[in-house]
Amino acid sequence: MAASSGPAGVSGAGPSGFAFDSGLEIKTRSVEQTLLPLVSQITTLINHKDNTKKSDKTLQAIQRVGQAVNLAVGRFVKVGEAIANENWDLKEEINIACIEAKQAGETIAALTDISSLNHPESDGQIMIFTDKTGVIKAARLLLSSVTKVLLLADRVVIKQIITSRNKVLATMERLEKVNSFQEFVQIFSQFGNEMVEFAHLTGDRQNDLKDEKKKAKMAAARAVLEKCTMMLLTASKTCLRHPNCESAHKNKEGVFNRMKVALDKVIEIVTDCKPGGETDISSVSIFTGIKEFKMNIEALRENLYFQSKESLFATLEVILERTEDFTDSAYTSHERRERILELSTQARLDLQQLLSMWIQSQNKKTKSIAEELELAVLKISHSLNELKKELHRTATQLAADLLKYHADHVVLKALKLTGVEGNLEGLAEYACKLSEQKEQLVEVCRLLRHISGTEPLEITCIHAEETFQVTGQQIISAAETLTLHPSSKIAKENLDVFCEAWESQIGDMSTLLREINDVFEGRRGEKYGYLSLPKPMKNNANLKSLKPDKPDSEEQAKIAKLGLKLGLLTSDANCEIKKWGDQENEIVQNGRTMSSMAYSVYLFTRGEGPLKTSQDLIHQLEVFAEEGLKLASSVQVFSKQLKDDDKLMLLLEINKLIPLCHQLQTVTKTPLQNQVFLKVDKCITKTRSMMAILVQLLSLCYKLLKKLQMENNSWVSVTNKDSMDGKT
Repeated sequence: MAASSGPAGVSGAGPSGFAFDSGLEIKTRSVEQTLLPLVSQITTLINHKDNTKKSDKTLQAIQRVGQAVNLAVGRFVKVGEAIANENWDLKEEINIACIEAKQAGETIAALTDISSLNHPESDGQIMIFTDKTGVIKAARLLLSSVTKVLLLADRVVIKQIITSRNKVLATMERLEKVNSFQEFVQIFSQFGNEMVEFAHLTGDRQNDLKDEKKKAKMAAARAVLEKCTMMLLTASKTCLRHPNCESAHKNKEGVFNRMKVALDKVIEIVTDCKPGGETDISSVSIFTGIKEFKMNIEALRENLYFQSKESLFATLEVILERTEDFTDSAYTSHERRERILELSTQARLDLQQLLSMWIQSQNKKTKSIAEELELAVLKISHSLNELKKELHRTATQLAADLLKYHADHVVLKALKLTGVEGNLEGLAEYACKLSEQKEQLVEVCRLLRHISGTEPLEITCIHAEETFQVTGQQIISAAETLTLHPSSKIAKENLDVFCEAWESQIGDMSTLLREINDVFEGRRGEKYGYLSLPKPMKNNANLKSLKPDKPDSEEQAKIAKLGLKLGLLTSDANCEIKKWGDQENEIVQNGRTMSSMAYSVYLFTRGEGPLKTSQDLIHQLEVFAEEGLKLASSVQVFSKQLKDDDKLMLLLEINKLIPLCHQLQTVTKTPLQNQVFLKVDKCITKTRSMMAILVQLLSLCYKLLKKLQMENNSWVSVTNKDSMDGKT
């Protein structure tokens, strides 16, 4: 089952008005988490020796456990039956498993009921329940039936995701063929609703995945869909405004194609299969290859016949062949290249020495030879570690230099300027420079993948490489469209959207570089935590980890700066709210609530206000994200009263707010042990972005409402005048 991306225990309609089944998933998991510890307690109790005597107090505890299991099973069965009633193809299987679970729960309750035991013996103690075998059988049946229901419910979730994907694809096909602006607005509104539903379902699934590689792939695919939704809107509008522009159509086709690939990738992950039986042909990174090679040579200590000589030589050659990505790179310095080649040669020599000692140890098993073999193993391990360090230094230094060099985005600014000037020569010059920058970033991403250290980070490197490759081409086509139509506002807006995506990926790459360095230096563990079934921690240590530690002065300064910006945004929001005559308007109420919550966060950054701990802050922002979705829903309802152009302006802002709400929900629910500052930093940054959009929405809605009222008053005035003329 999948964890909900929204606040725990909340089930209902999202901002799009769709009802989701994630509430069933939450309830099922909640009962599952209740059942497993209780069954574990029963297992512990029945593992006592048969002649162990228990006091009345202990037997009452046993009875309470049995009753608690039975009650939890009852809740579980209700949820299972609800799922069965909505899925007729699985109804019979789920109902059978529910009946078995119910019977097992009732049996455990009956067998642990002290009222059914014999009277106490003369010493004031009685024997533990007599039918120990019956309790064991019932506990096994319970676990078996619960597992069946959960597996069947998982099939339901997969079916929901596939159905949702198919709806999105069908609507995308309609969007591709649309020819009128009015029709596009209507279809895109439906598309937005379907994408919100798909985001809910896939977000739940991502949180539940236990395979870190799959989880990273799902995150990458969902990131593509989220960013491409905004690109699809502006690219399609540009095509409608300039239907004969070839570069506009090329730009739009690129967005649609990338979204279709991402949708297919999601289905591959949830169904665990590739179309046509394809296999993952991506090569193993250098660090992964070295790790596996070292395990093989270290295994020789225990088993001299574990590997063949040829196999070890071949494995090392594959690793060293991949280092050519570094030595052949035009961006690797001469000194780094020479050092990598030197360490590669040393690794080959060390392996030859190891194999020589290995052969000797197979023929003569003496203490001195065994010691020399151990020394040879340590020597080649040291050589490979030195090679890893040099590769890591090379890749991270290249990445850091490149990010620093392109931090000011000079080329993007120049492309925007040449576009509005209609300068075709300037376009050609800066398009060429962007292509060079793109190739540099793509190559550095490939090098970073080799030294990333974990599979999730490898996937992130691949995602970054693909994003730079595709977005670079799309920026050029968008710039070409603007250059051909320099006065087109929509073409300028479209180029801005693609440039923002590029800048965002540059920022993500900086974060990726920090994470790679953290893993290499052992400053952090796994990147992701499981959200669906967290490991039990003594004394609720998972909550303690969120209590405020003592941030250093740099961290305090950063949080204070974020808080100050947030405080200014709340003032702006309050000013916009005061403009509204109707303070009971739903948009105003949602905005006021969000502004009040954001102000509490601002006070938190100053060490003031009602939020005392990091955990208080996280809980507050969970509700804040939910309030943001409510605001989006209210604005969407208001937009139905507007004309197409005005409606599209609002949809554009809504489609910025909804992804941020989901991102904030994800961040608040992602455990970051010993990374409290990082989590708080991310949460406040997302909150600030949402508040910036809130201010824009309040201002825009107010202007559009006034415009609507003026149009209505004008119509009423004309109608009254006509009526008076008729009477005269």
